[in-house]
Amino acid sequence: MKKNVIAIIAIFFFLLSFRQAQKGVFEIPYLFPKPAYNFTNNPLDSNKIKLGRLLFYDAILSKDNSVSCSSCHSPFSAFAHNDHNLSHGINDQIGVRNAPALFNLAWQTTFMWDGAINHLDMQALAPISSPTEMGENIATVVSKLQNDSFYRNKFYQAYTDSIVTGEKVLKALSQFQLTLVSSNSKYDKVKRGKADFSEQELKGYTLFQKNCNSCHREPLFSTYGFGKNFIPIDSTLKDYGKGAVSESKKDSLLFKIPSLRNLKYSYPYVHDGRFYTLNNVLNHYISEETKLKFKKEGLKKINLSAEGKVDLISFLLTLNDKEFVFNQKHRFPRELLVKWRE
Repeated sequence: MKKNVIAIIAIFFFLLSFRQAQKGVFEIPYLFPKPAYNFTNNPLDSNKIKLGRLLFYDAILSKDNSVSCSSCHSPFSAFAHNDHNLSHGINDQIGVRNAPALFNLAWQTTFMWDGAINHLDMQALAPISSPTEMGENIATVVSKLQNDSFYRNKFYQAYTDSIVTGEKVLKALSQFQLTLVSSNSKYDKVKRGKADFSEQELKGYTLFQKNCNSCHREPLFSTYGFGKNFIPIDSTLKDYGKGAVSESKKDSLLFKIPSLRNLKYSYPYVHDGRFYTLNNVLNHYISEETKLKFKKEGLKKINLSAEGKVDLISFLLTLNDKEFVFNQKHRFPRELLVKWRE
């Protein structure tokens, strides 16, 4: 009985804190499941979100002040990048993977293509410390921010004191990224009864449910688990995905399953950015070579006619969320321009 009472009290306080977190800045979209992120440990606050947005767009996080989070995660690309296959870092260095799109992060429990990070609050440490990306360490980032009067003021507004810590930096970045919710595509409007699929889109939806939904499950259009994409390994990158992290043979060539939302904006596709069009991706999955690999793994192969490909792509385009991509609240903060001019 006592345990039941404690459980009920815990649930009550969780729901209360989650409601406060949602207020004005975060709401669970229609048909979306409960978020995986624990807002109790980092309740959303408008000033912390503003701070996180400033940090996201400021190259002060990098060793030579030349690379920001937004350098590889542009709002116009659904917070991915599409001007090159692999991410670029300080000193014009080329990274080892295609930067993934950033949205609906509250529903994810692992991050990076290989799942090396298991919490959003820790994720930024990876690019900050990567020698081919930002090449910095969190202690130096904290020192730079602490010595900047602009940021001391922003940290005071967000945390009621001007002391900068690594935890505050990382949690503020999470705050901003948690607000990157994409849920207003044509697909979402159809589900809310505000729009209708065309005949071609409906045919594509049927094909999607038959061939793709097991990995790219509605409404997030991913399970955010890991799977093989059966793409031949790049002889230069030699990327074994999750296997390189776990050092387990069973995880070799497993990569995090990306969401299919916003594909119009987030090309190139897959972990090494080798595909620039949806047609390229589908051609890979319906090739005889890939079908043989599916069969060997005991998976159901994908069969699509030329007409079926067009229908499926027509449906996938209904997952594009223009309002999210062009949302002014997510854009570069003009306040930074003022700071840089001073």
